[in-house]
Amino acid sequence: MLGDTAFGGTSSGDAAGSDRPGRRALILVENLSVPFDRRVWQECTTLRDAGWEVHVICPRGEKRDTEAYAEIDGVRIHRYPLRAATGGPAGYLREYGTALWHTARLARKVGPVDVVHACNPPDLLFLPALWLKRRGARFVFDQHDLVPELYLSRFGRGEDLLYRGVCALERLTYRAADVVLATNESYRDVAVRRGGRRPADVFVVRSAPDIGRFHPVEPEPELKRGKPHLLCYLGVMGPQDGVDYALRALAKLRDELGRTDWHAVFVGGGDTFDAMVELARRLGLSEQVQFTGRVPDADLVRYLSTADVCLSPDPRNPLNDVSTMNKVLEYMVMGRPIVSFDLKEARVSAGDAAVYAPADDEAEFAGLIALLLDDPEKRALMGKIGQERISGPLSWRNSQASLLAAYAAACRDRAPVPGGGPGRARRRPRR
Repeated sequence: MLGDTAFGGTSSGDAAGSDRPGRRALILVENLSVPFDRRVWQECTTLRDAGWEVHVICPRGEKRDTEAYAEIDGVRIHRYPLRAATGGPAGYLREYGTALWHTARLARKVGPVDVVHACNPPDLLFLPALWLKRRGARFVFDQHDLVPELYLSRFGRGEDLLYRGVCALERLTYRAADVVLATNESYRDVAVRRGGRRPADVFVVRSAPDIGRFHPVEPEPELKRGKPHLLCYLGVMGPQDGVDYALRALAKLRDELGRTDWHAVFVGGGDTFDAMVELARRLGLSEQVQFTGRVPDADLVRYLSTADVCLSPDPRNPLNDVSTMNKVLEYMVMGRPIVSFDLKEARVSAGDAAVYAPADDEAEFAGLIALLLDDPEKRALMGKIGQERISGPLSWRNSQASLLAAYAAACRDRAPVPGGGPGRARRRPRR
């Protein structure tokens, strides 16, 4: 991935103080480092441009975002060491406990803020947010994932004791928040229906690719490894992400449809990466399927610019059906046609930029790949539709306005305090 210098360089020092007037926001992230988390980075720069002093607390990355402190383009990022969970529930308890301890420690270093903005998962960051609320901050809950649905989809344990526990944590987070940011209308409906939030307090802030950084370049035919066509998968490889469905569909494309005129590249990493490499070997796909792991953005752009068809094989489950997939948006900004399973939010995002197989139907998924490989005019039209949607209704410009409206709502009836510290709520006259 691109290093920090691509975002404007770094500097070190104590960032607890403020030398600029205006409000101060503290964004809490546990799932990814920043600026690697592109959604969070876009939120940071939007707030910065609106006059906020922005601090972020997040884990360190393994290969990038490794500094304990960095100031990048005016955003002050405080990072802590974190080992990802392994070994089941005990591993997650260790990970989350460590993250909460470091978050509280660094929040004290940052000092008073006007807004604390917590991004899930997990639904535990309301705990340091409550501590900051008691000191005058307002709490913005940025719901990246529906954690109860994530639990059901990832672990397959059903509605057991742990499931009831994550539901309780979600309720506590909704209750503590002053406003909620939802990534799409489905998540907004959950916040209103399940979370009991007023519709006026829930703002849709969609994720969107950075058009300035992601744009097609000249295709490189050598990436096709001597085949006429290149298929591409981009994204995380976890239990709920459907890479296994894609591999089985490719085996059917070869064995049942007789198509060997393609090479496929799977870009990304995750918990099931090694298992997917092994599955490809068992299916006899090792010669036609390449696993790159995570790659720099420049290489990702090369693969997507050369791809003839991109794959979004997320199976239907309680999480995927209502979630917006970042890979779909990135395929669209690059003008690539998509084969997807028929999921509610996949249709909302991609529209006619994708063709849709019945949920979890690998044979139909393979058939749609073959259909697009044989129809270059349809592929070009779908790619154009995707780019128009990304630059229009799904653009970050629309989400910027919603983000700033959410902050305005959270801070309503608060007087700004000179020096950037938290203000006290204005007293309302008694009636």
